[in-house]
Amino acid sequence: MLSHQTLPVQDPHSFAQPQAAMVTHLQLHLQVDFAAQTLTGEACYTIHKAPKATRIILDVQDLIIQQVLADGYPTPFTLGAVRPYIGQPLEIELQDNTAEITIIYQTPPGAAALQWLAPEQTAGGKFPFLFTQSQAILARTWLPCQDSPAIRFTYTAQVQVPVGFLALMSAHNPQESNETGRYSFTMPYPIPSYLMALAVGHLEFKKIGTRTGVYAEPAMLSAAADEFSEMENMLLVAEQLYGAYPWGRYDLLVLPPSFPFGGMENPCLTFATPTIITGDRSLTSLVAHELAHSWSGNLVTNATWNDFWLNEGFTVYFERRIMENVYGADYADMLKVLGFQDLLITLNELGPTNPDTCLKLHLANRDPDDGLTEIAYEKGNLFLLTLENVVGRPRFDAFITEYFKNFKFQSNTTEYFLEFLLSYFSQEKDLLELRVKPENWIYQPGLPDTAIQVKSARLTLVEEVVHNWFVNPAAAGENTHHWTTHEWLYCFHLIKTNINPSILKVLDATFHFTESKNAEIAATWFEMGIKADYQPISAALEEFLMKVGRRKFVLPLYRLLAQNSSGKEKAQQIFKKARANYHAVTRQSVEKLLGL
Repeated sequence: MLSHQTLPVQDPHSFAQPQAAMVTHLQLHLQVDFAAQTLTGEACYTIHKAPKATRIILDVQDLIIQQVLADGYPTPFTLGAVRPYIGQPLEIELQDNTAEITIIYQTPPGAAALQWLAPEQTAGGKFPFLFTQSQAILARTWLPCQDSPAIRFTYTAQVQVPVGFLALMSAHNPQESNETGRYSFTMPYPIPSYLMALAVGHLEFKKIGTRTGVYAEPAMLSAAADEFSEMENMLLVAEQLYGAYPWGRYDLLVLPPSFPFGGMENPCLTFATPTIITGDRSLTSLVAHELAHSWSGNLVTNATWNDFWLNEGFTVYFERRIMENVYGADYADMLKVLGFQDLLITLNELGPTNPDTCLKLHLANRDPDDGLTEIAYEKGNLFLLTLENVVGRPRFDAFITEYFKNFKFQSNTTEYFLEFLLSYFSQEKDLLELRVKPENWIYQPGLPDTAIQVKSARLTLVEEVVHNWFVNPAAAGENTHHWTTHEWLYCFHLIKTNINPSILKVLDATFHFTESKNAEIAATWFEMGIKADYQPISAALEEFLMKVGRRKFVLPLYRLLAQNSSGKEKAQQIFKKARANYHAVTRQSVEKLLGL
């Protein structure tokens, strides 16, 4: 078996030159000011440098650098030219024996990683809230750092917040607020900068299991704890699959609805959108997904954002193995089919020859968020399912276990993954080349002809019910009482191919989808309504876009609205009112889409 050594990688989205000088540990001191909407910080890094290195380079974007010290003494520094997407380099002069650098800085209001929420934007409506989103390259907007997934460091932190607030980080966390507003954190395992996270709010904690629990605003805590009651069981299942959980505790923080993603896999503390709280636990596959990231992504990390599929393809595969163990194979099969449908939609939108449909991406001089598509997630997962199908599940599970063990707390490239794969399966190499063709999956666009077929018996039954509706619309409502969110999403997928406004009217009268509180169902229903010009959704659609900031939901709706001139004007009017509720990740994507 190959032994792995961390590869020297030049990340196109970072100015850092880790071969010359690299950070290894951070001592962070932060002061949180809600009134000014700023963080005042002191970041003290232990560094490792080559013998002749005379400088270390960090990434910053829009930060106010007040002073830089080397081993406690002022040292010269320069801020280089600003480049699109990636900010600017902070170059710090080093002496031969320099072992530590300190940057004293402040974030400006509007720093892209930070969302400062007014009380009315939270669940409780009484207290402000702050959260960060560092992935992919926004850590540099609230922390001077070597902002590359290939560079890992441990950290400690002290954070001062107003009394009565609780501060949480991607680290070992307190479970209740204190009387001083000063909190200390430790992350003893090396992590990349995109996993740095901070949240500050009026929060409470509720225990789920011996190693799991939920943080939320008091108004949401009970519902959140009930929704995520399977967390401890999921953790045990994950360990049975691929080895001991390496991070100590696994807790979850429910954020306000402006959070731009479904979840963010910050070590020890997943950030999650409240849009997955439905009351029936039908969207908890997201929790399984973020938990799986504790191995694929956090433990073994893509070396650059060109290798993003290594994080997400493995995580989708792992997530569905967890769901299979907890809820059964037929449930996991539904997730596979729905994921495959999403993949086909993405391939159609991008075009089957688009290089962005390769697993290995080329994102230099581009926003790495351009790689946040179903290609990394679902094509990556389908590649792994195809490998599993050829070598058999027991052998494939042994491979994944060895993969996590071999690369733990390190970063990996697609090329080294391929080398590791072919070395591990050296006896089956000819079989893999014949029935999988790994390089075609990685370096060729579109869907390889070796891809296996996924199917679901439960979704086949949905097809029969929907076919009957088209024959007899009055039958809508029959044989649906046991359907989960997933069956409804597949139902909508089938209807999308032949949208009939009369069917929408009947379904709405029967199931009241326009008023649905299930965000997955509501967003998909609104998409169909926009396409069919179904006017009864108008007010509810605007209310949804005003409240929910999850990028997955918001972008398709604005895109559909903007397909004609009158719709684009309406989209711009809604966005103007909703803009303040969106995190920068969502806000900038919508602005680009609407040409603002």
